Amino acid sequence: MNLSELTLDRKGLTAALACEDAAFEEALCQEAYRVKVATVGPEVYLRGLIEISNICVKDCLYCGIRRDIRCQRYELSEEEVLATARIAARRRYGSVVIQGGERADAAFIGKVTRLLKAIKSIDTGEDPPLGITLSLGEQPREVYEEWFDAGAHRYLLRIESSNPDLYYKIHPQDHSYDRRLKALCDLKEIGYQAGTGAMIGLPFQTAEDLADDLLFYKEFDAPMVGMGPYNPHPETPLTLSGAPYPSARRRFSLGLKMIALLRLLMPDINIAAATALEILDPRGREEGILSGANVIMPNITPREQMVKYNLYDRKTLNASDVQDLASRDIPIGYGRWGDSKH
Repeated sequence: MNLSELTLDRKGLTAALACEDAAFEEALCQEAYRVKVATVGPEVYLRGLIEISNICVKDCLYCGIRRDIRCQRYELSEEEVLATARIAARRRYGSVVIQGGERADAAFIGKVTRLLKAIKSIDTGEDPPLGITLSLGEQPREVYEEWFDAGAHRYLLRIESSNPDLYYKIHPQDHSYDRRLKALCDLKEIGYQAGTGAMIGLPFQTAEDLADDLLFYKEFDAPMVGMGPYNPHPETPLTLSGAPYPSARRRFSLGLKMIALLRLLMPDINIAAATALEILDPRGREEGILSGANVIMPNITPREQMVKYNLYDRKTLNASDVQDLASRDIPIGYGRWGDSKH
């Protein structure tokens, strides 16, 4: 397949994702990077990732912190979260992401509200207050409103698959695809920059499914997207089922192509180079940036807790991406929120 043959409809996206020609992939990623620089600029924006807790009420079939899995649970104290947010401020990351297992109990909701207000009061010198992204799963609309009023302005809620049939193959039956869509619409209506995303290279997933994921982001008009390769956790039902999935090399290739195709499809949005890429290649997030992404999330969770947030079989524990990008003369947007131009 030649890049000149690429069309950004379902048929063209499917053909691009199914193609395994290395020269086409290289040309595609180079074109996506060119488009990124021309539309949103060369800068990469940083989001200091704070994994607040691995306690979760959901039992997703692929997840290493699912409710019924045996693992060492933790929850950061308010003091620990604020100390970590101050690290982000000192490093001039511009923003933090508070991510954690899904909970809807009053104690947790109130804790997050207090933290949002406190993080907004952290002295960042001449920079604006820290921007805040939340990734805490499905919540009642009134909770989203409470957190928005307290200072959060971006929210990432991944659809995981836009194909309802596939969605139910990787989630227990008490999950609801329609409820997930409703939550995304609530976030947008409240005023959040509502981001979403999907896993890439899942069992049962086709190239058509991935093409539909890309078109879903466009139809939803997402200002930001965080998607990454599926990395199996050895103790989850999905892994133990023995269902086949693409090789690590193929999943990495698909991850880069999804970033590149999305950049061509939606040139002015924010696209994250997910940590999951680095599980498959030591320079995975850097390659994601060179394929059209413009956001990375250095993990600043305290190390003794970070190792317990084991979504899949071994997350990266380093944040060398910033130095690697600087060595390639890719500018970093220090001290800036880097909100989506979309």
